[in-house]
Amino acid sequence: MRRVRPLTRSPGRPIRRVNTGPRSRASAPARRSLGETHIGLHEVAHMMGTSISLHITDSFENDYLAYCSDEVFTWLRSVEQQFSTYRPDSEISHLRRGEMRLSECSLEVRAVVDHCTQLWSTTDGYFDAYATGVLDPSGFVKGWAVQAASDRLVAAGCTNHCINAGGDIRARGSTFPGHPWRVSIQHPLESIPLSWVVAGTDLAVATSSMYERGRHIINPREGRPSTDLRAVTVVGPDLGMADGYATAAVAMGLPALAWLAALADHEAAVITDDGRCFRSDGLPTED
Repeated sequence: MRRVRPLTRSPGRPIRRVNTGPRSRASAPARRSLGETHIGLHEVAHMMGTSISLHITDSFENDYLAYCSDEVFTWLRSVEQQFSTYRPDSEISHLRRGEMRLSECSLEVRAVVDHCTQLWSTTDGYFDAYATGVLDPSGFVKGWAVQAASDRLVAAGCTNHCINAGGDIRARGSTFPGHPWRVSIQHPLESIPLSWVVAGTDLAVATSSMYERGRHIINPREGRPSTDLRAVTVVGPDLGMADGYATAAVAMGLPALAWLAALADHEAAVITDDGRCFRSDGLPTED
């Protein structure tokens, strides 16, 4: 990975908000691009301990756009109910307290635990869902949930969209024809608002950092919070895996620079605790 200087300007464009009207939908309305349409939809909801924004830029009737939005946020709320470590009634909490066996859990919980096991193997143990002593899949599940929501939108015909869940971002298609999505990566140390801007038509961008929660990522080999890196961003084909790799890299510390550089099919950007910035040569940044 090569060292770079952070950007000192923000080339972002404002996103136009669109009023989509009533949200209650009992079933999927017809998917039509005729009649009264809006060029997209932009909505925000608070869940999973963060703000999650959905931006669809396909041209469909208002009812269909609202239905697709409802499907996304209903799915994400159900994930929160299943996986929240703060809710005593979540499946994860029941599993942590020994009130359920893994074989008794939902397909979603079993799938996430299986993915976490695979990540433990592929990261040489630095992604460890048991690093705190109890099961906590938080370093994977948000990216996994947003990836699944994006896949559902594509299946519904919404091939141009962006979901941003507190810095874990899945963007597909374009903002409008010929204009790719542009994703800003925040700098954790300086008053400069951005470190990089990545752009593309098929982006899965996951950032693991100390922005809001402080030093919460544990180095499982040392049993203490990792302190070498302030932020790691990983860009790849799948947001769940990118999320897990970013978490593992923060836990790994400075050796993650070489590990990320060798990670196949992924690009990365790193900000160290002392403010140095590094990025892989293939990171799809805008100049």
